[in-house]
Amino acid sequence: MKNNNLSNNNVESAVTIFIRISFIAILLIWSFSIIKPLFMLTLWGIIIAVAAYPFHQNLTKLFKGKEKLAAVIIVLLEFSIIFVPIGLFAESFIESIENIAMNFNSGTLTIPPIHDAIKTFPIIGPKIESLWNLLTGDLMNLLRILAPYLQKFAPKFLGVAAGVSITVIQFIMSILISGMFLMNTEISKTGAQKIFKLLIGEFVEDFHIIAARTIKSVVAGVVGIAIIQSVLAGIGMLAVGVPGAGVWSVLIMILAIIQLPPMLILVPVAIYVYSTSSVLVGIIYIIWTVIISLLDNILKPIFMGRGVDIPMLVILLGSIGGMLGYGIIGLFVGPVILSLGYKFTLELVNRNEQSEENKEE
Repeated sequence: MKNNNLSNNNVESAVTIFIRISFIAILLIWSFSIIKPLFMLTLWGIIIAVAAYPFHQNLTKLFKGKEKLAAVIIVLLEFSIIFVPIGLFAESFIESIENIAMNFNSGTLTIPPIHDAIKTFPIIGPKIESLWNLLTGDLMNLLRILAPYLQKFAPKFLGVAAGVSITVIQFIMSILISGMFLMNTEISKTGAQKIFKLLIGEFVEDFHIIAARTIKSVVAGVVGIAIIQSVLAGIGMLAVGVPGAGVWSVLIMILAIIQLPPMLILVPVAIYVYSTSSVLVGIIYIIWTVIISLLDNILKPIFMGRGVDIPMLVILLGSIGGMLGYGIIGLFVGPVILSLGYKFTLELVNRNEQSEENKEE
């Protein structure tokens, strides 16, 4: 009789546990399905808030503990970082696209001939001249040959162009979300620690420090430098009248984020400026280009210091994978999240090795 009662109690307990686990699972899945459209925006907002936290603390001290005022000022500064470059480059971008389309339709689309001084450059001069002549020789014919291939990718390019306005809205929402976190830093920190403790357990003491340090380093050392380089390059192009300055600056930012040299864009543009402008303007622009290209080597050791060493492959895979999976915003979020995963995995392996060595001793 006791065995039957014990068996019945076990069954009831198992059923009760199953029902509770099922309810929690359904609730979590349902909650995630609701938040899923805003998941990347919230994630990017958290990343921005963590990166801006030291600056927020300094502003809070400056304003005598007014945390919300400091958060509002940071949000306004972040908005200016987005809208000022857009305002500078949007008009140039639209005009350049219209001119290219008009010249293409009329059959007058050409590239100016290379400057004679560039032909005399040692070693690279003849190679640049031959490549430039390939384009300037019969650009329209080359475009007609490539037209069938370009048409296949045209819908994707149009989709990207159409998604630019959506991306701007996403960034605005992410900045607002980051501002909400900064307005409640203590609550946010406590909540993050409790979540980490639930998910990670014994590693919670250090993981939030590792996570914050990694996020700050990658945002400042990769995304921040890329934005600085693209803005400075765009300002230089606008100053000398380069067509499509907005397009080239965006491409420079993408190359910098995925850890490819911006010189891939800067060098052809510098050749164009030197060939179409006066010698003085060309030389000044080349110097400006060299300064922009060297910023990465100068600023990265400063911004990615404090022992946070992220391999270039991790940044590259995070940037490309994030962009392919989540669009333009994934280009920024991808390297941060993958770097975070890399640092946590590395820390986990190191601690496991240390524990095994301690056992052997």
